[in-house]
Amino acid sequence: MKLSVIGCGYLGAVHASAMVELGHDVVGIDVDADKIAQLAQGRPPFFEPGLSEILTSATATGRLRFSTDIADAAGAQVHFIGVGTPQMAGSHAADLTYVNAAITGLLPYLAEGDLVVGKSTVPVGTASRLADLITDSGSGASLVWNPEFLREGFAVQDTISPDRLVYGVAPGEAGERSVELLNEVYASAIAADTPLVVTDYATAELVKVAANAFLATKISFINAMAEIAEVTGADVTQLADAIGFDARIGRRFLNAGVGFGGGCLPKDIRAFTARAEELGRGESVAFLKEVDQINLRRRSHVVDLATAALGERLHDGKVAVLGLSFKPHSDDVRDSPALDVAVQLHGLGADVVASDPKSVENAQAKHPQLRYSDVIEETLQDADLVVLVTEWPEFVTIDPVWAATLVKTPTIIDGRNALDAAAWRAAGWTYTGMGRP
Repeated sequence: MKLSVIGCGYLGAVHASAMVELGHDVVGIDVDADKIAQLAQGRPPFFEPGLSEILTSATATGRLRFSTDIADAAGAQVHFIGVGTPQMAGSHAADLTYVNAAITGLLPYLAEGDLVVGKSTVPVGTASRLADLITDSGSGASLVWNPEFLREGFAVQDTISPDRLVYGVAPGEAGERSVELLNEVYASAIAADTPLVVTDYATAELVKVAANAFLATKISFINAMAEIAEVTGADVTQLADAIGFDARIGRRFLNAGVGFGGGCLPKDIRAFTARAEELGRGESVAFLKEVDQINLRRRSHVVDLATAALGERLHDGKVAVLGLSFKPHSDDVRDSPALDVAVQLHGLGADVVASDPKSVENAQAKHPQLRYSDVIEETLQDADLVVLVTEWPEFVTIDPVWAATLVKTPTIIDGRNALDAAAWRAAGWTYTGMGRP
């Protein structure tokens, strides 16, 4: 099939490349000329495992091309909208500027029977409004809302082999035709018996934000338990293991630490809260404000632990910060707890040297005041304190005996509870975890 993907950021670039991998012909469109030039050369503008390989392959075949002109979307049967919905300046609400512009720009090039497929995360009620715009244009096209469920670090896999598909469609025959056409796009996933939920627009919009709200709540819950564990001498890791055996709860996302970040979870729960308040149901999700506060408090807690560990050396001691991205296997530093901790410590006067396998360049662009290093030995050398804040394999597997020979003071704060505490203590380190005795 011939597809267009409007918006070639993280979501769009992955989706466009993966659709070619599934056998389709795709044009990716974005207003950022530099980004389009990079993608056209087969070079992703961000790090995502597996993307470089499928992007290079797709562009080499000629079945994936990129453009800054939305007119090049004409002739495609299905148009995916994958633009960003950032947090609005001065508000927690989602900024729909790019979504609105994508739909408005696409309208003149839609033809009878075309399908516009929304992938962006939007406030509930947005799809219905956009569907009316498309209907009023007289193009004969229709709208489906098909939320994405990508995990950074696994986005290629999640696009090619999703764990579920959700279609929010219009009622009646138009919706039935939309389902048939989108099933052709996702033919391989449908053939693999991927669970498919066909529903209305509002439910499809809510699925994504509800899923993110639930995950954020689960993470903040275990971090709240870590706060209790720290004042009672309990071990939050063993606590998580014990309650995780309950099939109703499960162990995943019950890892206490410095909290969640990235470009989705924080802004999505805030936008969800803002939309609920607009609908007059703010009390229904009022708990999400506390979820957000617990999450932000975890960052401050790591800074407090570091301050206590450094004592009088706070204003001249060297702090080695291991990690900058908000999670491993990503170079994304948006709302990153790791980068936030590094910046806060620098602001308190510490000599911070931060390291990350993929995110140094992005972090440096946002916070040039910090010192950075790509070399672990250089980062650790003569450090008065080590703080692990992103659980990259390169950091988790550091030999504590070897590391002890480099630092000035063998003291470490494990902000992700990712290290073997007994092994580090046996190597002479003062080890502090999150909610662990």
